[in-house]
Amino acid sequence: MATILLFHHALGLTPGVLAFADQLRAAGHTVHTPDLYDGKTFTDLNEGVAHADRTGFDAITDRGVSAADRLPADMVYAGFSLGAMPAQKLAQNRSGARGALLFHSTIPLKHYGGSWPAGVPLQIHTMENDDWGDVDVAKQIAETVPGTELFLYPGDRHLFTDRSTPDYDEKAASLVRDRVLHFLGKVG
Repeated sequence: MATILLFHHALGLTPGVLAFADQLRAAGHTVHTPDLYDGKTFTDLNEGVAHADRTGFDAITDRGVSAADRLPADMVYAGFSLGAMPAQKLAQNRSGARGALLFHSTIPLKHYGGSWPAGVPLQIHTMENDDWGDVDVAKQIAETVPGTELFLYPGDRHLFTDRSTPDYDEKAASLVRDRVLHFLGKVG
């Protein structure tokens, strides 16, 4: 079984993020869900992003990286949208990563060092017409990093895996969960 460090999106540590983590736990995995917002949550994505902007995206990423300091290095790093920043940074730079799961967002590889570490599996999930989802970056990473699994879902919703948001898409979220569990079965 895998140990996962799962970072929330710009709305904060919502019930939907916690429910996703619980689904992974129910399958036998250990999941850590640090709160990068110190208890704040939002219902509007623009408000959540504004909060992140005021706090500083680098500061939020640093909070995520710090959350990993007290945990073993051989983990899977996962992040929803905003949470993809610390997840990707850790996967690219912390020795011992078992894999990475990026939901709804990706960051150009050059932002965190320029390359993806050999042997670290990567799975990306986003909707194909999501304006927030960095689809072009996800495609570029999939072309650059051997073995990357890129899953594009029909639609334009952003936080479609979070059942506590209006963007939730049950069919797509169920498929994401199944694909993630398969991924974790291989790396765990």
